[in-house]
Amino acid sequence: MVFGNTGNPKMFDPTFTDEGETYRITRQMLDTLVQNKPGTADLEPSLATKWEPSNDGKTWTFTLKQGVKFSDGTPFNADAVCYNFDRWFHMSGAAAQSQMIYYADVFGGFAKNEGSATGDPVYKNCEAKDPNTAVLNLNKAKGAFPAAFTLPALSIQSPSALKQFGADKVTQSGDSFTYSEYAYKHVTGTGPFKFESWDQGKGEITLVRNDTSTMPAPAKLDKLVFKVIPDENARKQALKAGDIDGYDFPAPADYGLLRKDGDQVLVRPSFNVLYLGINQSGNPKLKDPRVRQALAYGINREQFVKSKLAEGSEVATEFVPKAISGYTDDVTKYPYDPEKAKDLLKQAGASDLSLKFYYPTEVTRPYMPNPADTFTAISQDLKNIGVTIQPVAEPWNGGYKDDVQQFGKQDIHLLGWTGDYNDAGNFVGTFFAREKKEFGFNNPELFKTLAQADASPAGDQHAKAYQQANKQIMDFLPGVPIAYPSPAIVVDAKIKGIVASPLTDERFNNVTAG
Repeated sequence: MVFGNTGNPKMFDPTFTDEGETYRITRQMLDTLVQNKPGTADLEPSLATKWEPSNDGKTWTFTLKQGVKFSDGTPFNADAVCYNFDRWFHMSGAAAQSQMIYYADVFGGFAKNEGSATGDPVYKNCEAKDPNTAVLNLNKAKGAFPAAFTLPALSIQSPSALKQFGADKVTQSGDSFTYSEYAYKHVTGTGPFKFESWDQGKGEITLVRNDTSTMPAPAKLDKLVFKVIPDENARKQALKAGDIDGYDFPAPADYGLLRKDGDQVLVRPSFNVLYLGINQSGNPKLKDPRVRQALAYGINREQFVKSKLAEGSEVATEFVPKAISGYTDDVTKYPYDPEKAKDLLKQAGASDLSLKFYYPTEVTRPYMPNPADTFTAISQDLKNIGVTIQPVAEPWNGGYKDDVQQFGKQDIHLLGWTGDYNDAGNFVGTFFAREKKEFGFNNPELFKTLAQADASPAGDQHAKAYQQANKQIMDFLPGVPIAYPSPAIVVDAKIKGIVASPLTDERFNNVTAG
């Protein structure tokens, strides 16, 4: 099967990224201890057949699946699990730690924090009690577990391959990062496919069936090719021409035409958010809450959702989608009111506001089908309230995310998030639980609220804690939530076995092609 990727992967070690184009590929090769049931955010066994917390939530005991090997022949066992957790915890170097976005968000900090890492570690140690039992000891309980164990960034990889190919080597030169030979050529897991090649000139990544996989069995396809086609219309034409067998994020306007041609358009439930990020450390006027409120009131989100997004998409009222536990409708709302926006700018002495507006190119995201169209619509709304826009367009994997998230070069920017598991902390905790260059603020009160929510026991108490956090966030307004889109995946009629996932977690192990 040839699948049309919307952008280039960063590389193939999920430890050092948080972006979907890499994860789409690594999910076919690597497994986590716990995974999501196809088509849902519910949990089911993967490399662990059972997981049990202690009463205080500080210890997790994993019973591991037996008879599993990595594709290089290395046995999968408790020692391999502990090697991976210890690798993440003891990762050294500011460059490497800065790229471990998910790990830092979930586990707080490292054995020795370097660079921008400042959090206290959640992780304490890992014990291989016996070959089939791994015990994870934490310094404090975390309500996101066990769901967070499904994160692709926490995939279990072959200790032999990690060591042989120097997987921990990450270097930074100016604004650019370079990764190890392992990350580019030798990622090694237990999954149904294994890596064969990456032809960067042709934009093709080729995986082949891992015949030794028992997770859950060898793939039905003998080869899986990801062909990078950033332009959505070009992906559609490639499907029509038979050059690819499917692609992600078709344009909402094309759903009917694709179905008429006999293609399968599989619509995912909304599990994501598109937002306008605001960097308070850029333009000092953005520190004034009235200016941030003006931006929120100045964007016609209803019109944007109606004209640019697929049916089923909704205007976002907060940074947590409705399907997530912790969502609440009881937050401060900012309906479209351009006159109020102008008045707030005037009150703040910011009627001459000029902003560097960053947006990505060469990519389609589940929360942003067409970044250029999104930028055009929102920038026009902001111009209409008197804001001067300085557009800055950058390739998704050509510096955009690092410039926005690592270096904070922007004043405002477009980004979003697809949930990885059903927990509000995966959204607002990821965004706002600590100081980040992306948003450029320091709010100890908000950080404390989110830390308490994160540590609260799963269930009603956990959900209520995040509902309170969402109220606080929408009063503070560190960005403007725009929409909850409903993205789709499309495949040729001959493709069987794909189950659309709200998490964009489609696995291709059961796929057949004609």
